[in-house]
Amino acid sequence: MKKFCLIANEIKDPQGVYAGRITSYLERHGGETVRVVTDSADLRGRDLHDAECVLVLGGDGTLLRAARNMMDRDIPLLGVNLGTLGYLAEVEISAIEPALDQLLAGSYTQEERMMLAGEVHRQGSTEEGYALNDIVISRCGSLQLLTFDIYVNGQFLNGFGADGIIVATPTGSTGYNMSAGGPVVEPAASLLLLTPICPHTLHTRSIVLPPEDEIRIVISPRQDGRPQTVEASFDGSHRIMLTTGDSVVVRRASKTTGIVKLHTESFLTVLHKKMSE
Repeated sequence: MKKFCLIANEIKDPQGVYAGRITSYLERHGGETVRVVTDSADLRGRDLHDAECVLVLGGDGTLLRAARNMMDRDIPLLGVNLGTLGYLAEVEISAIEPALDQLLAGSYTQEERMMLAGEVHRQGSTEEGYALNDIVISRCGSLQLLTFDIYVNGQFLNGFGADGIIVATPTGSTGYNMSAGGPVVEPAASLLLLTPICPHTLHTRSIVLPPEDEIRIVISPRQDGRPQTVEASFDGSHRIMLTTGDSVVVRRASKTTGIVKLHTESFLTVLHKKMSE
């Protein structure tokens, strides 16, 4: 692996110090940086000169945006953590030079991570979005109970009263899903996680579904019959407003995201380290 593209979060690397450090190291050791940007959206339609890997400098949010914007490129991503926790980041910036040596020597593996495709149906129109972590439907505005009707493969599953609903991938299981009490899953697995956010019952739990299933979430009227206004978000950034009668259909995306792995530690070992920080 010799050719790299860099995406550097301009808030966490405002002066480009880390990006410059990586670029200089690669050039001194036979590598090449073919493009440096501060927003992965800037790579859309650009020639990446046969880049073999995208180095994503920032935190989990930066990598999630890169995964969506790069999903048609078939170029694997390596997360370099400049933040705090960083479940998705494979490398800490303090250990970047040995990591670059591994990449240059071809000493790495690649995992293909499942992604979600969401179709938002509202007022006769359809809008699509994609996510590596999760698609979340949550309230916006005042605190209020939300009600949803959930269908799986066209069959009614249940009506939920909750603060929101999360549909997560295994990669996203350590994100909002985990904070909401959902299960933690090996990220290389393929399945769908359906987790209510603060459900207003004592018996509602997360549901684990096969990756081939299709989940349809319909926004119901409020308990007093008035319309609800909610928000659908894709990996916490791309947001779409919805109201009563609208729906979101979630299924496994046809594309995957390639994640470069340099370490041989098990997922459980990494999870233990992250949760102990």
